Amino acid sequence: MNRRRRPRPSPLPPATGADGPAPSVEDRALDAVLHGHLRAVVPLLPGRCPLLITALLDRPGLTYREIAEELGISQGSIGPVRSRCLECARRLLAARGWTTGAPG
Repeated sequence: MNRRRRPRPSPLPPATGADGPAPSVEDRALDAVLHGHLRAVVPLLPGRCPLLITALLDRPGLTYREIAEELGISQGSIGPVRSRCLECARRLLAARGWTTGAPG
């Protein structure tokens, strides 16, 4: 069976829409700051979250199948676990006064 490789959603929202103009220097700088803030709260996340979010951040080209194999978890659980982990991260970021700008 020939399966197409679907792109994974990014842990952080892009500074501009996919159809919009290329990100400005300011947008890229903001993304870098937010990425650093996200990395700062990753160790504080519960359960499998630190491993999963680190894998997503460090190796953005991996598919969910590859991440599942690498982490020894079910491929079907990656999306829901990712969502819960990112929600926890958003709460931690908000508690520190940092925001991703994503609706939550």
